[in-house]
Amino acid sequence: MTAERIEHRACFGGWQDVYRHTSAVLDCEMTVAVYLPPQAEHGPCPVLYWLSGLTCTEQNFITKAGAQRYAAEHGIILVAPDTSPRGEDVADADGYDLGKGAGFYLNATRAPWADHYRMYDYIVDELPAWVQANLPANDVRAISGHSMGGHGALTIALKNPGRYRSVSAFSPIVAPSQVAWGQKAFTAYLGEDQTAWAQYDATALVADAQERLPLLIDQGSGDEFLDNQLRPQLLQAACEAAGHPLQLRMQPGYDHSYYFISSFIGEHIAHHAKAMR
Repeated sequence: MTAERIEHRACFGGWQDVYRHTSAVLDCEMTVAVYLPPQAEHGPCPVLYWLSGLTCTEQNFITKAGAQRYAAEHGIILVAPDTSPRGEDVADADGYDLGKGAGFYLNATRAPWADHYRMYDYIVDELPAWVQANLPANDVRAISGHSMGGHGALTIALKNPGRYRSVSAFSPIVAPSQVAWGQKAFTAYLGEDQTAWAQYDATALVADAQERLPLLIDQGSGDEFLDNQLRPQLLQAACEAAGHPLQLRMQPGYDHSYYFISSFIGEHIAHHAKAMR
């Protein structure tokens, strides 16, 4: 795919860019943010993919997380795509938790969603192919995300052994098959068959994971969605049963916002930098 750069701003010695391109996988126009650290001027750098949550675009992470400072320190390219297909021809729904802004990083199989909602293939295949072909990136990568994007990061890493050196998440939806957000989206996008849901549920995937990639999760104890939508204890139990490594850090008082993410994003980027050396 070809892309047009629509934003270009100096930031911590590097460049915060935003690109617009036509996605063949999603059959629509998309935007993706790219931070190039100063080290990218001298040679290829590893890439950290960031997946954002419900209602977000590529802008939330690049304007609120403060991640560029740490990416510049460690020489990491940050790639932050939009959260769903966009455009007048793209199906949508009332409410914030289905349709545009709520792609859930899966491949929809039901009408009217299947025509455009193939975020899994976009994140796993199409976007990285463009990154490798057009950016000063090497073939070393990691993945992270928040909320719905944390769900996406965990499931994509678990389903693609050997592709990512590390994975982390903030406040992820770890068991979408068991909470309202996931049940609504999965029913619409995938239908009633819960065996299809399990393909995009981290608590189900860890049982048969081919790679024991350690999972790093930060979760705020003051998160307003903790008990009804996130329920990290379900993933903790699944990891214990499967012998899958998990570091679940409950952070006292923090909520679901980017105040939380900005407080710990430096530690997450350092975690990924160590794994990508």
